[in-house]
Amino acid sequence: MEAIAAGPAPAPRNQLLVGTTLASIAMVMLTGGMLAVWAVKRSASIEAGSAWLPGSVTVPEVPTNVMLIAFPALCSFAQWAVWAAKRNDRANTVFALGTTAFVALLIFNAQAFVWNQMGVGVADGAYGSMFYAITGVFGALMIVGILFTAVAAFRYLGGRTRDREILTAHAIFWYAMTVVYSAIWFLVYVAK
Repeated sequence: MEAIAAGPAPAPRNQLLVGTTLASIAMVMLTGGMLAVWAVKRSASIEAGSAWLPGSVTVPEVPTNVMLIAFPALCSFAQWAVWAAKRNDRANTVFALGTTAFVALLIFNAQAFVWNQMGVGVADGAYGSMFYAITGVFGALMIVGILFTAVAAFRYLGGRTRDREILTAHAIFWYAMTVVYSAIWFLVYVAK
């Protein structure tokens, strides 16, 4: 009697990639919607003859530009972790994840510096409330990204070196954050 051949190998599970991609699309859409409201409020204020940016407020452009410049580096480090993991290079994967977390912390610190230097209150009219709504969501997403980096690093350091899907999802998240901050940088910090 002949044995029946084994069936095909099960398809890889990609729930984490799909979930991260959908979450990234959602955060880009959330930020886009908030920036659309920002643009409408700004246009209405200018058409009414009043200044959108309060006269006592100056936007510190150096930290906002440094944050924009730091995001491509952040994406490079996240992608480096994916590249190193595919080559079973544990040391470079851990270093890339650590560097990703460090640069993300630096970006969050620069955003906190901007909050401190601008001197705008949440209750200072439409500009203040919209400014803190948009940059507050950005700050919360940065904290989520830092936690995502920590989870990816702990899973990889914990011995799940074959589970590279989380590192790819991690890189997708940071690519989406780059898009989010680029839009915020242009509409909130440059166009004012």
